[in-house]
Amino acid sequence: MNTLQDFLDKCASMHHHLCPRQVLGVRMGLYAGEILGLDLPQTDKQLYIIAETDGCAVDGISVATNCWIGRRTLRVEDYGKVAATFVDTLTERAVRIVPGKDARKTAMLHASSAKSKWDGQLLGYQCMPAEELFFIQWVRLARPIVEIISRPGKKAICDICGEEIMNEREIVVAGTVFCKACAGQAYYQPEEVEVSPAIPVLFS
Repeated sequence: MNTLQDFLDKCASMHHHLCPRQVLGVRMGLYAGEILGLDLPQTDKQLYIIAETDGCAVDGISVATNCWIGRRTLRVEDYGKVAATFVDTLTERAVRIVPGKDARKTAMLHASSAKSKWDGQLLGYQCMPAEELFFIQWVRLARPIVEIISRPGKKAICDICGEEIMNEREIVVAGTVFCKACAGQAYYQPEEVEVSPAIPVLFS
């Protein structure tokens, strides 16, 4: 059976160091397993996670739970928060876990030998009781989990750009199939190609 230190070592090896947010991520994942009654790290895909930031904390969560973006058991909705919602896909129970507002201060009380606030958080987060470290909230997803995960093999073609759309992410309006970008929900804008007046136009 893996220990907290085993997970921290694995996460640290990915980053070549260990930081407080990695510790938070690992402990969030393990705490979610306790709350939902799931054995972690999982060997199936029963647990699905929606993380509210990217970076170190999410790697900690993934190491502890074996939920990864590439396995389609984790997705990022970037709210810029070290928080995540853990969903049991069989029961559809969902719990959101976030560090408590006073977690940084309280961590220092558990790490009296720390030489800095950073060290205090690194050490304190490892030994604080989970109930003291985190705030939990039972939640209901805005969309059913089956819609978020989708079904394997579902594909569509955008009628505007012609690109393939997977996982039922298309938008259909009056019988026309749009990808999110062509429906006006793009995170990017095409860069217009400008012809320099110094270069003659050979073809029109």
